[in-house]
Amino acid sequence: MKVSVETGACVAAGQCVLLAPEVFDQREEDGVVVLLDETPATEFHDAVREAALVCPAAAIHLAGS
Repeated sequence: MKVSVETGACVAAGQCVLLAPEVFDQREEDGVVVLLDETPATEFHDAVREAALVCPAAAIHLAGS
């Protein structure tokens, strides 16, 4: 799985960080998503998929999932 994020689309809801803190974080100044790991370990794939599904801005994109 390869993960990418559209920071310009992010609305700083933080759902991704709650679901997969090993893969996502938020910038201190504005809460916009920060991608920590673009190729997360298999054990995190389900959480990353859920984060992409619940993202209100559809700012998380997955390839090869």
